[in-house]
Amino acid sequence: MKPRTPISVYIVLTVVLSTLLFGMFSPDGSYLTSAFFWGLLLIATILLLIMNSIGDLIENENFSRLTEEEKQAYLEQKKIPYYQKLWNSAFKKQSQSEEKDILIDHGFDGITELDNSLPKWWTGLFWFGCVFCIVYMAAYAFTDYAHQEKEYDQETKTMLASITEFEKSAPPVNLETAKYSADNIAEGEQLFKTNCTTCHGDGGIGGIGPNLTDTHWINVKQKSLFKNVIWMLENGSPNNPAMRPFVKEGTITGRDAEKIAAYVYHINREKAPVTEAQGGAAPQGETVEWENGNE
Repeated sequence: MKPRTPISVYIVLTVVLSTLLFGMFSPDGSYLTSAFFWGLLLIATILLLIMNSIGDLIENENFSRLTEEEKQAYLEQKKIPYYQKLWNSAFKKQSQSEEKDILIDHGFDGITELDNSLPKWWTGLFWFGCVFCIVYMAAYAFTDYAHQEKEYDQETKTMLASITEFEKSAPPVNLETAKYSADNIAEGEQLFKTNCTTCHGDGGIGGIGPNLTDTHWINVKQKSLFKNVIWMLENGSPNNPAMRPFVKEGTITGRDAEKIAAYVYHINREKAPVTEAQGGAAPQGETVEWENGNE
């Protein structure tokens, strides 16, 4: 007769396993606020306590049937703390007398084999791995858990929602407050493709509208190129009604204009111009010497 595993161990394992399983199907942690999750843990704990009480009754009955020597051995064994037993089962070396009891009756070249039981931590991890594998495969096959595309879409939605919330509370960007940042170039390029490519061509090389990569400009309303683009996006072109005031119309926000202006500044001032011979539109307007700086 061996001492039983303490009920506290079963309760801790139940909580840990339940948290892992629920975490698979609800990776955002929303289950922690669910009454179902906490109710399940409460019911499982009550059932474990009932089982423990039944185990106590069975243990007392079995103990009463032991001989005095067996009772004494059982009580001595029960005095050893549970975690000490786990440690001993994994790392403690048997004495010579103990080895004689578990010695297998075959060997080779003086090497003998002991009939040791596997450590409980090893068997526990093995069965935990088996159960986890089954649950993981089921979750992967029948739910959105562990799907990279689903996780990417969810993270994208979360990021876009946070950006939207930030822009609601952030101060508006206008001609006076706009600032150039190289971090805006990539987003500015995408916004340019959506709103400006139809007239100015892919990469701003010109088409219906003028070439934005050269030094010739029709409308010069600011001393710096970056601010001039912001002004044009806010007010439109006084010389060409096709260039609408995107910001005032509400087609884009001031923050979007700031990003588009960063992209136009990049292709005009930080890259070589695309000439007519290279496929760019012919120069229009007058040659402009912009002030140094981009604010």
